[in-house]
Amino acid sequence: MPKKNLRIISLVPSQTELLVDLGLEKYLVGITKFCIHPKELRKTKTVVGGTKNIHLDKIKTLNPTFILCNKEENTKEIVENCQKIAKTHVSNVFTLEDTFSLIKEYGILFSCEEKASEIIKKIKKDKIDFEDFIKNKPRLKVAYFIWKTPWMVAANNTFINHLLQINQFDNVYQNLERYPEINIEKISEKNPDLIFLSSEPYPFKEKHIILLKEKLPNTTILIVDGEYFSWIGSRLLGAFTYFTSLRKRIANLSV
Repeated sequence: MPKKNLRIISLVPSQTELLVDLGLEKYLVGITKFCIHPKELRKTKTVVGGTKNIHLDKIKTLNPTFILCNKEENTKEIVENCQKIAKTHVSNVFTLEDTFSLIKEYGILFSCEEKASEIIKKIKKDKIDFEDFIKNKPRLKVAYFIWKTPWMVAANNTFINHLLQINQFDNVYQNLERYPEINIEKISEKNPDLIFLSSEPYPFKEKHIILLKEKLPNTTILIVDGEYFSWIGSRLLGAFTYFTSLRKRIANLSV
């Protein structure tokens, strides 16, 4: 298919950002309401719903040639409905290597291999630099919260857990799978050094730090940038700089 005929709908915020960074913004015709990077995008593209609830009529009207989904972000029903409309690509990312494979695949699929290669090369360099920075830092036990009511954490077999490991953070819920609900009254039994409250998908605030401090008075509790811990794609271009500053911040709090 000639590139000029591309009409892409992205139902995954991180992948939307990746498309823009690959130089494909002009071929992007539909996005979700959660596609917030770059911030002006929602003014120029058609919003077709959220990641879990979409408007199929809007998608059909846009006459897409590709619809981009993600196994974790979008439901099986959404994917199946999209497949009836246009060629649908479903990503499934758990590790950095998976991310590199996805970026490379987009490069081939949308004829932007050189730009895709540049992004991958930069992320890999940043990771090597970060590993040099982190190698002598202490391993710390952490619980990473993604939701409240019910309280839910990121556990094993998640991209978040993979990035925690790279940061030399030991997930105290490593024995559980995916995003389990946990009993907050028993969190002290896990004896975490750190509690991370993600900025998304649940918008944790200072009041939640105060609430948890009552249960864990001696534990450092921080709100962290959820995008850097969970967004696949080109958001990783800034992730390792963020992880470095986070480690320095934690070290200063311990002094």
